[in-house]
Amino acid sequence: MTKQISLDALWDSATSQDRIFHLDNFTHLPEAARRYLEHAIAPGTQLASAVRLWMHGEMKLGKHWHSFKAEEVIFRDRGMIWQATTEMNGLPILGEDRIVDGVGNASWNTIQRGGEDITRSCVGRVQAESVWLPSVLCNPDIIWTELGASQVQATFTALGEPAKITLTVSSQGVLEQIKVDRWGSLEGEAFHYSDFGGIVEDSGTFDGYTIPTRLRIGWFFGSERFESEGESFHCTIDNAIYR
Repeated sequence: MTKQISLDALWDSATSQDRIFHLDNFTHLPEAARRYLEHAIAPGTQLASAVRLWMHGEMKLGKHWHSFKAEEVIFRDRGMIWQATTEMNGLPILGEDRIVDGVGNASWNTIQRGGEDITRSCVGRVQAESVWLPSVLCNPDIIWTELGASQVQATFTALGEPAKITLTVSSQGVLEQIKVDRWGSLEGEAFHYSDFGGIVEDSGTFDGYTIPTRLRIGWFFGSERFESEGESFHCTIDNAIYR
């Protein structure tokens, strides 16, 4: 069996880019997209290829919420690794989601899940988390569609899968909500695409990037089922570094 790459190794494999953010390069975009990018990336900031995040919060496992701490690396060209620690019945549990070089895996302690469906679901997670690496949304291949004065949709290919990300932004460009079509299996159903997203409750600035720092995330986003059934992840970003 091929040894899986570590979180540190994924971070070390990311290289800095020479491109610098200039808003003048994005004047052709819909107004909501311009507002978002102008708020999310300071002028002159190097367009990063990766972000490393430290976070804490609570997640829903079964019917109960459990506090967690986690570290994550997102590398635009290769994928992401998220590693968390929590407790259940007083016992420590180690969790990990990863998608690296086209292979996805989800694990809790010794229980692991992999295969094409898990890989596709992990890609959907990376797509949603692009708001923690806003430089991804500066790619010239992205097709932007204005959905309204405060909503814009970005369509592109991410890690070999189609991505369609809907952003809701304020009049000042502050990100308020994000939604993606994510592949998943809900309540034992067959895998299919469902609305997955989150509400941004606070933001912070790190290395020239202003990103969501407190979010409520889950399935059935945009429907009444989000709060009652789909909401499953609350997180606070403690620190972020870019390269």
